[in-house]
Amino acid sequence: MNDLENQIHAARSSRARKIKELAIRMIWIKFQREGIHAYPAAATDPKLEDVKFLAHPHRHIFHFNVGIEIFHNDREIEFIQFKRWIENIYRNSLLQLDNKSCEMISDDLFDIIAQQYPNRDIEISVSEDGENGSLIKYYK
Repeated sequence: MNDLENQIHAARSSRARKIKELAIRMIWIKFQREGIHAYPAAATDPKLEDVKFLAHPHRHIFHFNVGIEIFHNDREIEFIQFKRWIENIYRNSLLQLDNKSCEMISDDLFDIIAQQYPNRDIEISVSEDGENGSLIKYYK
């Protein structure tokens, strides 16, 4: 390597170290649960005429993807334990979600996770049937 190549290599190595130091590290888990919910406003809102059926309780398979910040790379939060803990929150085989949207479900889950794991960035995606849903990024 010539002098210029050495300087470029050193600069890249330094930049890479800085990027790694600033990186937000996260683990994530996925799971799904059967649930029933409704959107009562769909029955009366003219803008929702084409989805009026959503006003009635209906079933979905709700897909969850939960990411949580970690502070080092050596299993600070172990995937399987984290997944089992969250799945235990939803231990009933059928979730009765009343009139909650995917966003509301996400907020509820965030409140529980943040109690157990405070001061961490958390990302939660909740979808209906793995098709349509929400993603909320909760940054500290």
